[in-house]
Amino acid sequence: MNTLLLIILFVPLIEIYLFIQIGGQIGAFNTILVILLTAVVGVYFARLQGLNTLKSGITQLYRNQMPIYEMMSGAALALAALLLIIPGFATDLIGFLLIFPVTRNIFFNYLSKKYTKQKSTNKKTKDDLIEGEYEDKDK
Repeated sequence: MNTLLLIILFVPLIEIYLFIQIGGQIGAFNTILVILLTAVVGVYFARLQGLNTLKSGITQLYRNQMPIYEMMSGAALALAALLLIIPGFATDLIGFLLIFPVTRNIFFNYLSKKYTKQKSTNKKTKDDLIEGEYEDKDK
């Protein structure tokens, strides 16, 4: 199955399960307050980290360097803010992990290793070449 379809199906199920479990422990009103609090705090930290990333990107541009890490961080922070605005505990956890630079770097390193391996296995090697001669029959 498509990964996106699985995410669309299972994320709400996980969130509903967590709402029921946590709501049973701390109460419905407190659960709603926690969800609202994580959204506000998360968006504040995403904005703060986004401004730091923007400053770093401008510094990179002044040095005539391509701000690749800053662009990736900006995209990750936008995703983190979106995940924190969406009500739920699992999405909040992923959002908070993307906000902090340490865990964001771990995530970037994982992705770069994954796609570097995939890219290197797709390259044609010398063993893939078939040498031979041909003759043009039309002449």
